[in-house]
Amino acid sequence: MEGDLLRDNPLLLPLDRHRTLYDGFITVQERDFRVRILLPPDRQLKSAKLTCCFQLRHLLRGHQHVVKQRLQQSADLATFLLELKTVLEVCLKSRPECRAIPPPQYYAQLISEMEALGWDKLLFIDDQFRTLKLNAQDSSGRQHVLTISLKSQHPAEAPEFSADLPIPLLLSWTPQTKLDQLHSRFLLVLESLTEFWDVLAEMDTQTWILEPEKPSYSDTVRRIAIANNVSIRVDVDPRHPKMLPECCLLGAEHVVTPLRNKLNANMHLWNPDCSVLHNLRDVLEIEFPSPATHEKSSFSVECGICYSYRLGTAIPDQVCNDPRCGQPFHQDCLYEWLRVLPASRQSFNIVFGECPYCGKPITVKMAAAKS
Repeated sequence: MEGDLLRDNPLLLPLDRHRTLYDGFITVQERDFRVRILLPPDRQLKSAKLTCCFQLRHLLRGHQHVVKQRLQQSADLATFLLELKTVLEVCLKSRPECRAIPPPQYYAQLISEMEALGWDKLLFIDDQFRTLKLNAQDSSGRQHVLTISLKSQHPAEAPEFSADLPIPLLLSWTPQTKLDQLHSRFLLVLESLTEFWDVLAEMDTQTWILEPEKPSYSDTVRRIAIANNVSIRVDVDPRHPKMLPECCLLGAEHVVTPLRNKLNANMHLWNPDCSVLHNLRDVLEIEFPSPATHEKSSFSVECGICYSYRLGTAIPDQVCNDPRCGQPFHQDCLYEWLRVLPASRQSFNIVFGECPYCGKPITVKMAAAKS
């Protein structure tokens, strides 16, 4: 029995000459767990006392009755430890979050690669050395963060990469790839998007952006104020930022229609060598209100139903088409208002009714279902 015990558990050693006290480690799936086993003088397992390390207790949570059963039914200590390892293997397979602690070489390699990259590039690292956040600056001085999630210490398992970008982040990687190489490849991705961010930065600084309120590097859309209750939604292609973007004019029809006609008629004037904002000015034949000449409050008109500007993330984008009214509403507010009025009618997903302010005909599409 002693021979089997030492062969199968070389890290678990007897501490007394009577071999009633054992202390050390048992190994399961390349993980070592600290255990201490105290046997009674008659060496009967049913009266033995088992003490586990914190990791082992956490892993066996919910399986204590099985361990006690095995302890009472096993013929000897070697058999019991074999049974205990079987239970642990099942627990580890059912709880993938209980990952093995990396060997010392893993930490040494990671620290060596960080020294080669430069500690000033490290913004964050978790206590398990599995999630790293690296700082990177593009040629325009913008600060970016590359998050690297190391799923395991196994060299063949690819890490996960994420960053605030308008395109999927695809970084080539092999088990031999170093952190400084990943950082350099990330910088190349950033440089390929510099022109895109420059185009949006010009809009952000020279016009009033209604949406998004706080743009991120991954946002491709800007809703730009043109006049009171009139705006244009521009969706820029990150890979071709100076080409004609997808545009949608929003506002009262008597104002939007002439602008839409100009946009359609002057598309041939679009110059891909100029910025999107410059082209929009030429094609629409307008000057956008700028922070230097206008206050944003003049474009942030409250909804005529809920009397607020923002409703969650939405702003008033439904406008009464009567030139003498022009009152804006949130889509959800106007839809809920009209659908309960007896005089309103619905055809497919459009509700027809009267403006709550002036009584003139007004329509609104059914609010999209929120996922």
